Amino acid sequence: MSIDDSTATTPAPTPAPASAARAVPPPEAWAVRAARLAVACVLPSSLWRVALALGVPLGFSAGVLREELHSPGWGTAYMLGLSLLSEALAFLTLGLVRPWGEVMPRWIPVLGGRRVVPRAAVTAAATGAVLLSLLFTLLPVVQILFVHVEHDLHGGRLWLMRACYLPLVAWGPLLAAVTVSYHRRHRPPQLPATAVPPVCPVGR
Repeated sequence: MSIDDSTATTPAPTPAPASAARAVPPPEAWAVRAARLAVACVLPSSLWRVALALGVPLGFSAGVLREELHSPGWGTAYMLGLSLLSEALAFLTLGLVRPWGEVMPRWIPVLGGRRVVPRAAVTAAATGAVLLSLLFTLLPVVQILFVHVEHDLHGGRLWLMRACYLPLVAWGPLLAAVTVSYHRRHRPPQLPATAVPPVCPVGR
C-alpha cells in the first residue's frame, strides 16, 4: 500500500528558546576611550586627597590640617573613604563598555550570573551623569566666577590642587556620552512594517 506524498506533513520548526538573548553590538571605539578617560580623570584628585590624609601637608599649615580638615582624626578616614568611593564609582563606567555590564560577575552575592537590566543601568548612569555635571562641571565654574574663597594654599601648591581637581570637570559629560552609547546598543530592534496583502472579493 502506497502513501500519498501530498498527505505527508513536515515537522514544525523548533522555536528558539525564550532565554536566548539578543546579540548586542560591541561598543564603539570612542565610547571605550571615553569610559577609560572617565576613570582616569578621577585619579589625580583621589591621589591628592590620599597624600593629604597620609600626612603630606601639600601647602596646608599644621593648624589648618588639625582644626579645619581634622587630620589626623576622622578627617583622615573621610578623605581616604571619599577617594575609594570616587574610584569605585568611576570604575563602574567601564561596565557600560565591558561584558560585566551585560551579565553580573559570578562573584557578586545573590546577583552573580544574572543579566543586567539595560533600563536600570541607563537610568542609574544618566542620573549619575547629571549629578556629576552639576557638582563638578557647573558648580566649580560658578565658584570661580562669582565666589571668592580664602585658601591656605598659595603659589605652586594652589595650582597643584587645581590641576588635580580640574579633570573632574569632564567626569559627568564623559559618563553621559558612554551612557548614550550603551542605550543605543541596547535599544530593541525596530521591526519593519509588514505589508498586508489586499483582500480579493469572493466571487458569487
